[in-house]
Amino acid sequence: MGKKGLLYEGKAKKVYETEDQDQLIVSYKDDATAFNGLKKGAIEGKGKINNRISNHLMKKLEDKGIKTHLIEEINDTDTIVRRVCIVPLEVIVRNIAAGSLSKRLGLSEGTKLKKTVLEYCYKNDELGDPLVNEYHIDTLELATAKELGQISSMALQINQILTAFLQEVHIELIDFKVEFGRTAAGDIILADEISPDTCRFWDSRTGEKLDKDRFRRDLGGVEDAYEEVLRRLMGE
Repeated sequence: MGKKGLLYEGKAKKVYETEDQDQLIVSYKDDATAFNGLKKGAIEGKGKINNRISNHLMKKLEDKGIKTHLIEEINDTDTIVRRVCIVPLEVIVRNIAAGSLSKRLGLSEGTKLKKTVLEYCYKNDELGDPLVNEYHIDTLELATAKELGQISSMALQINQILTAFLQEVHIELIDFKVEFGRTAAGDIILADEISPDTCRFWDSRTGEKLDKDRFRRDLGGVEDAYEEVLRRLMGE
Protein backbone atom coordinates (compact mmCIF):
# COMPACT_ATOMS: atom_id res chain seq x y z
CA MET A 1 0.00 0.00 0.00
CA GLY A 2 1.41 3.36 -1.00
CA LYS A 3 1.05 6.97 0.06
CA LYS A 4 -1.36 9.25 -1.76
CA GLY A 5 -1.92 12.84 -0.71
CA LEU A 6 -0.46 14.39 2.43
CA LEU A 7 -3.39 14.71 4.82
CA TYR A 8 -1.67 16.39 7.76
CA GLU A 9 1.78 17.35 8.97
CA GLY A 10 2.42 17.79 12.67
CA LYS A 11 5.48 18.51 14.76
CA ALA A 12 6.73 14.91 14.73
CA LYS A 13 4.78 13.06 12.04
CA LYS A 14 3.25 13.28 8.58
CA VAL A 15 -0.03 11.53 7.83
CA TYR A 16 -0.87 10.36 4.31
CA GLU A 17 -4.02 9.03 2.71
CA THR A 18 -3.94 5.63 0.97
CA GLU A 19 -6.02 3.77 -1.61
CA ASP A 20 -8.12 2.49 1.28
CA GLN A 21 -10.26 5.30 2.73
CA ASP A 22 -10.25 3.56 6.13
CA GLN A 23 -6.45 3.40 6.39
CA LEU A 24 -3.70 6.02 6.64
CA ILE A 25 0.09 5.94 6.64
CA VAL A 26 1.88 7.67 9.51
CA SER A 27 5.45 8.74 8.71
CA TYR A 28 7.67 9.64 11.68
CA LYS A 29 10.09 12.58 11.36
CA ASP A 30 13.41 13.39 13.03
CA ASP A 31 12.14 16.91 13.83
CA ALA A 32 11.97 17.75 17.52
CA THR A 33 10.04 20.55 19.21
CA ALA A 34 9.42 21.60 22.79
CA PHE A 35 7.47 24.24 24.69
CA ASN A 36 4.59 24.29 22.16
CA GLY A 37 6.98 24.67 19.24
CA LEU A 38 9.08 27.49 20.69
CA LYS A 39 12.19 25.28 20.72
CA LYS A 40 12.97 23.43 17.51
CA GLY A 41 15.66 21.04 16.43
CA ALA A 42 16.26 17.53 15.16
CA ILE A 43 17.17 14.25 16.80
CA GLU A 44 19.04 12.00 14.40
CA GLY A 45 17.26 8.69 13.86
CA LYS A 46 14.31 9.68 16.06
CA GLY A 47 11.72 8.86 13.39
CA LYS A 48 12.90 5.28 13.02
CA ILE A 49 13.25 4.77 16.76
CA ASN A 50 9.85 6.23 17.68
CA ASN A 51 8.13 4.25 14.92
CA ARG A 52 9.52 0.99 16.30
CA ILE A 53 9.00 1.84 19.98
CA SER A 54 5.42 3.04 19.50
CA ASN A 55 4.42 0.02 17.46
CA HIS A 56 6.07 -2.37 19.93
CA LEU A 57 4.25 -0.83 22.89
CA MET A 58 0.93 -0.71 21.05
CA LYS A 59 1.26 -4.41 20.26
CA LYS A 60 1.84 -5.06 23.98
CA LEU A 61 -1.34 -3.09 24.75
CA GLU A 62 -3.30 -4.93 22.03
CA ASP A 63 -2.25 -8.21 23.65
CA LYS A 64 -3.86 -6.96 26.89
CA GLY A 65 -7.13 -5.96 25.23
CA ILE A 66 -6.53 -2.27 24.48
CA LYS A 67 -7.77 -1.41 20.98
CA THR A 68 -5.34 0.76 19.00
CA HIS A 69 -5.09 2.26 15.53
CA LEU A 70 -2.08 0.08 14.66
CA ILE A 71 -2.35 -2.11 11.56
CA GLU A 72 1.14 -2.76 10.17
CA GLU A 73 4.66 -1.35 10.24
CA ILE A 74 5.76 -1.15 6.60
CA ASN A 75 9.28 0.27 6.85
CA ASP A 76 11.67 2.02 9.26
CA THR A 77 9.62 5.21 9.57
CA ASP A 78 6.15 4.36 8.18
CA THR A 79 3.18 2.52 9.65
CA ILE A 80 -0.31 1.80 8.36
CA VAL A 81 -3.00 2.79 10.87
CA ARG A 82 -6.77 2.84 11.08
CA ARG A 83 -8.33 6.14 10.09
CA VAL A 84 -9.92 7.84 13.10
CA CYS A 85 -11.27 11.23 14.00
CA ILE A 86 -8.95 12.38 16.77
CA VAL A 87 -10.68 13.47 19.97
CA PRO A 88 -9.13 16.94 20.53
CA LEU A 89 -7.77 16.07 23.97
CA GLU A 90 -4.30 15.28 25.19
CA VAL A 91 -4.72 12.81 28.04
CA ILE A 92 -1.84 13.03 30.51
CA VAL A 93 -1.24 10.27 33.06
CA ARG A 94 1.15 11.06 35.92
CA ASN A 95 2.70 8.66 38.42
CA ILE A 96 5.58 10.79 39.68
CA ALA A 97 5.83 14.59 39.81
CA ALA A 98 7.87 16.09 36.98
CA GLY A 99 7.79 18.91 34.47
CA SER A 100 4.80 21.24 34.51
CA LEU A 101 3.10 19.40 37.39
CA SER A 102 6.08 20.07 39.65
CA LYS A 103 5.96 23.77 38.76
CA ARG A 104 2.19 24.13 39.14
CA LEU A 105 1.87 22.30 42.46
CA GLY A 106 5.26 23.07 43.99
CA LEU A 107 6.22 19.41 44.19
CA SER A 108 9.85 18.39 43.95
CA GLU A 109 10.56 16.52 40.76
CA GLY A 110 10.67 12.82 41.53
CA THR A 111 7.99 12.95 44.24
CA LYS A 112 5.86 9.81 44.02
CA LEU A 113 2.20 10.82 43.80
CA LYS A 114 -0.23 9.39 46.35
CA LYS A 115 -2.38 8.20 43.47
CA THR A 116 -2.18 8.36 39.69
CA VAL A 117 -3.17 11.79 38.39
CA LEU A 118 -5.15 12.14 35.17
CA GLU A 119 -5.17 15.47 33.30
CA TYR A 120 -6.69 16.71 30.06
CA CYS A 121 -5.43 19.40 27.70
CA TYR A 122 -7.46 20.89 24.87
CA LYS A 123 -5.57 20.16 21.62
CA ASN A 124 -5.34 23.66 20.21
CA ASP A 125 -1.96 25.07 19.20
CA GLU A 126 -3.24 28.65 19.01
CA LEU A 127 -4.31 28.47 22.65
CA GLY A 128 -1.21 26.60 23.79
CA ASP A 129 -3.04 23.33 24.60
CA PRO A 130 -4.62 24.60 27.85
CA LEU A 131 -5.56 22.37 30.77
CA VAL A 132 -9.28 21.58 30.83
CA ASN A 133 -11.60 19.58 33.10
CA GLU A 134 -14.78 17.59 32.53
CA TYR A 135 -16.93 20.74 32.60
CA HIS A 136 -14.84 22.46 29.93
CA ILE A 137 -14.88 19.31 27.80
CA ASP A 138 -18.67 19.11 28.05
CA THR A 139 -19.12 22.84 27.32
CA LEU A 140 -16.84 22.70 24.26
CA GLU A 141 -18.41 19.38 23.16
CA LEU A 142 -14.99 17.79 22.76
CA ALA A 143 -16.26 14.41 23.96
CA THR A 144 -19.44 12.99 25.44
CA ALA A 145 -19.57 11.92 29.07
CA LYS A 146 -19.60 8.29 27.91
CA GLU A 147 -16.57 8.81 25.68
CA LEU A 148 -14.67 10.59 28.42
CA GLY A 149 -15.42 7.71 30.77
CA GLN A 150 -14.02 5.28 28.22
CA ILE A 151 -10.98 7.47 27.59
CA SER A 152 -10.12 7.84 31.29
CA SER A 153 -10.62 4.13 31.94
CA MET A 154 -8.44 3.15 28.98
CA ALA A 155 -5.73 5.67 29.97
CA LEU A 156 -5.49 4.18 33.46
CA GLN A 157 -5.41 0.63 32.06
CA ILE A 158 -2.64 1.66 29.66
CA ASN A 159 -0.72 3.05 32.62
CA GLN A 160 -0.97 -0.19 34.56
CA ILE A 161 0.08 -2.32 31.58
CA LEU A 162 2.99 -0.13 30.52
CA THR A 163 4.24 0.43 34.08
CA ALA A 164 4.46 -3.32 34.68
CA PHE A 165 6.10 -4.03 31.31
CA LEU A 166 8.65 -1.22 31.58
CA GLN A 167 9.64 -2.28 35.10
CA GLU A 168 10.91 -5.52 33.56
CA VAL A 169 13.49 -3.55 31.57
CA HIS A 170 14.38 -1.20 34.45
CA ILE A 171 12.47 1.81 33.11
CA GLU A 172 10.20 3.83 35.39
CA LEU A 173 7.16 5.37 33.72
CA ILE A 174 7.02 8.85 35.24
CA ASP A 175 4.21 10.24 33.10
CA PHE A 176 2.93 10.11 29.53
CA LYS A 177 0.56 11.70 27.05
CA VAL A 178 -1.85 9.72 24.89
CA GLU A 179 -4.51 10.60 22.35
CA PHE A 180 -7.63 8.74 21.31
CA GLY A 181 -9.75 8.65 18.18
CA ARG A 182 -13.22 7.71 17.04
CA THR A 183 -13.52 5.04 14.36
CA ALA A 184 -16.14 5.22 11.63
CA ALA A 185 -18.26 2.93 13.81
CA GLY A 186 -17.97 5.35 16.73
CA ASP A 187 -15.59 3.25 18.84
CA ILE A 188 -12.91 4.93 20.93
CA ILE A 189 -9.41 3.55 20.29
CA LEU A 190 -5.85 4.54 21.17
CA ALA A 191 -4.16 6.58 18.43
CA ASP A 192 -1.13 8.85 17.90
CA GLU A 193 2.07 7.37 19.45
CA ILE A 194 3.77 6.13 22.62
CA SER A 195 7.46 7.00 22.58
CA PRO A 196 10.23 8.94 24.35
CA ASP A 197 8.64 12.01 22.71
CA THR A 198 5.39 11.51 24.61
CA CYS A 199 6.52 9.75 27.80
CA ARG A 200 8.95 10.45 30.60
CA PHE A 201 11.15 7.38 30.97
CA TRP A 202 13.70 7.26 33.80
CA ASP A 203 16.21 4.51 34.41
CA SER A 204 14.75 2.87 37.53
CA ARG A 205 18.23 2.15 38.95
CA THR A 206 20.08 5.42 38.25
CA GLY A 207 17.29 7.96 37.69
CA GLU A 208 18.81 8.91 34.34
CA LYS A 209 16.33 10.56 31.96
CA LEU A 210 15.74 8.53 28.79
CA ASP A 211 13.27 10.79 26.98
CA LYS A 212 12.69 14.16 25.30
CA ASP A 213 13.55 16.04 28.50
CA ARG A 214 17.16 15.59 27.39
CA PHE A 215 16.29 17.79 24.39
CA ARG A 216 14.02 20.18 26.30
CA ARG A 217 16.62 20.83 29.00
CA ASP A 218 19.77 20.68 26.85
CA LEU A 219 21.10 17.70 28.81
CA GLY A 220 22.85 16.16 25.81
CA GLY A 221 22.91 12.48 24.87
CA VAL A 222 19.44 12.66 23.33
CA GLU A 223 20.05 10.14 20.55
CA ASP A 224 21.76 7.74 22.96
CA ALA A 225 18.80 7.89 25.37
CA TYR A 226 16.26 7.08 22.64
CA GLU A 227 18.42 4.25 21.36
CA GLU A 228 18.78 2.88 24.90
CA VAL A 229 14.99 2.72 25.32
CA LEU A 230 14.67 0.88 22.00
CA ARG A 231 17.47 -1.52 22.92
CA ARG A 232 15.86 -2.44 26.24
CA LEU A 233 12.37 -2.85 24.80
CA MET A 234 13.47 -4.96 21.85
CA GLY A 235 16.14 -6.88 23.77
CA GLU A 236 18.76 -5.81 21.24
